[in-house]
Amino acid sequence: MRVDLLTKEYPPEIYGGAGVHAAELVKALRVDTEVVVRCFGAPRDEPGTHAYRVPAELQGANGSLETLGVDLQIAQDAAGADIVHSHTWYANGAGHLAKLLHGIPHVVTAHSLEPLRPWKAEQLGGGYRVSSWIEKTAFESADAVIAVSDGMRRDILRSYPALDPQRVQVVYNGIDLERWMPRPDDELVRSFGIDPDRPSVVFVGRITRQKGLPYLLRAAAALPEDVQLVLCAGAPDTPEILAEVRELVGQLQSERAGVVWIERLLPQPELSSILTAATVFVCPSVYEPLGIVNLEAMACGAPVVGTATGGIPEVVDDGVTGRLVPIEQLQDGTGTPVDPDRFVADLAATLTEVVSDPETAARMGAAGRARAEREFGWDRIAARTKDVYASLLR
Repeated sequence: MRVDLLTKEYPPEIYGGAGVHAAELVKALRVDTEVVVRCFGAPRDEPGTHAYRVPAELQGANGSLETLGVDLQIAQDAAGADIVHSHTWYANGAGHLAKLLHGIPHVVTAHSLEPLRPWKAEQLGGGYRVSSWIEKTAFESADAVIAVSDGMRRDILRSYPALDPQRVQVVYNGIDLERWMPRPDDELVRSFGIDPDRPSVVFVGRITRQKGLPYLLRAAAALPEDVQLVLCAGAPDTPEILAEVRELVGQLQSERAGVVWIERLLPQPELSSILTAATVFVCPSVYEPLGIVNLEAMACGAPVVGTATGGIPEVVDDGVTGRLVPIEQLQDGTGTPVDPDRFVADLAATLTEVVSDPETAARMGAAGRARAEREFGWDRIAARTKDVYASLLR
């Protein structure tokens, strides 16, 4: 069996959870399966991996058209595969075209859904309508759709009611338990301006509407004075949201000490050390299919306080590996809290509860590591994915 895995992000060009998923899944599948990777960007040295650039004629066009230019090349080269497996709308067009062109079964893994990310119109303009069309067409025509959580499966069927529910299966995201593990390094942590002897709340994520960073920054103003807030946040979707976050961070820094903002992308070992030093990790997302970042924090022994939305409740065992913050959300696709002030207050109260009890927080962190080992290893995820492939080939 030859599987052509299609993805925009692939090492070393990774800036989000979908790219991490693709890289780890490929590594696990290649133990006993032929996998050809077809990705976007600069040439890669990895055997069996092919990268594609935007055609010269489309460079500078709307991002959705640049994407289609890459998709056409990938679809042509996928001839001979037994399965094409695409990740995110960027590669879904290539998977759908390969299915039509070569008669190959197409598997889609849903990492997010365009109808539930309407703020992408800020970034893509009219291209958001194009990306939405690509995703809808690919999902409704795919031979199998993989959801990374039960919550994501419900969102898929709600967003695309024409889909046969039997074609939508759940295969969780995973975590590399050998790379992501507790890495105590007080000297390194201090080099970032973090005091390892003081309690800390750590956030890791892109600066995008779905990650809920502005709500966290408002909630942080109510944390105990000795608590540090560490933001590993970069890759803003738009200049507008970057400006909003920069203003909120500046205001917070003028009011309290210990607000550390690391804007650059950190190497994985350094990030592991920051997570290891965290008293609590926070995921204030208003939209999160599962949240690999929560698994990374758990694997490093940090308790997780996360919004009770999407797939987060399937990762965070409330009261055991962390705490869930209740949220009532608008049903307009934005995930906006119905009562933002209440959500901010609940987030602040839950973070304060956990960070003020370091012994319980440490027990939750240890339970999180055990849960990651028990349920989210990539060997398990690869086996479930191969079951999906086999069902189509039968």
